[in-house]
Amino acid sequence: MLRSVKKMFRSNYLFTLGVIICLLWILAAILAPLLAPCDPVAQDLTLRLKPPSATHLFGTDNFGRDIFSRVIYGGRYSLLAGCLTVVIAGCIGTFYGAVAGYVGGLADNVMMRISEMILAFPSLILAMIINAVLGSNLFNTMFALVIVAWPTYARLMRSVVLSVKENEYVTASEALGASRFRILLKEIIPNSISSVLIMATTDIGNQILMFSTLSFLGLGSAPPTPEWGMMVSDGVDYFNKFWVAGFPGLAIFTMAVGANFIGDGLRDLLDPKLRKQF
Repeated sequence: MLRSVKKMFRSNYLFTLGVIICLLWILAAILAPLLAPCDPVAQDLTLRLKPPSATHLFGTDNFGRDIFSRVIYGGRYSLLAGCLTVVIAGCIGTFYGAVAGYVGGLADNVMMRISEMILAFPSLILAMIINAVLGSNLFNTMFALVIVAWPTYARLMRSVVLSVKENEYVTASEALGASRFRILLKEIIPNSISSVLIMATTDIGNQILMFSTLSFLGLGSAPPTPEWGMMVSDGVDYFNKFWVAGFPGLAIFTMAVGANFIGDGLRDLLDPKLRKQF
């Protein structure tokens, strides 16, 4: 597997680019206090809406705050929200779908109908409703995203488990007297997880976009938190000042594209038919 990964880095340039982009943003978020030249929330109205310059690389916003510093710090909130949402929703959906697919019967039907009730609502609308009811803050926004995201993982995992549970090694474990819970953890989930991992990697970009959209609509982190979606929202009234919304929007775009490149690369690596190329 390690050899395949090394070959993929050399042959799949988009995967390599995606890894570089995501690592750069992660490092920038971690090292924000060292990289940011200014306090991201410090206001100076005398510097209001200044264009990009040597002093302010990305210019300043309508409160005179340094946009470069806010973009760097904003990565902490957007990346945290996107990654944690995917991890939590993926874990819940994976176990839920594995149980439904392996147990089958009435339990499977009931569990899938519950997930379909959530999927019946448009994701953004449902997240907005949950967030509006609970209140706008980082935790509630992430909670809303988890609620709308986990059924997708559950359906994917169930579809894979329905095929995996028919394999001979599962039948052999049952014949040897292994409990259903042990079979689920030791045989079913490990042999079904690759599709979920691919989806999760790609979904990080989607969740960052969703989180940014909620923040853009005023349902994310509270001002003056430097969050990418909120920064784009701040620039709506200043279309002639492209840097106010342009640089935060570019940050969202590059992170989402990078995550999708990694997801495509993992799909090629974990697919047995495509793995032979590496």
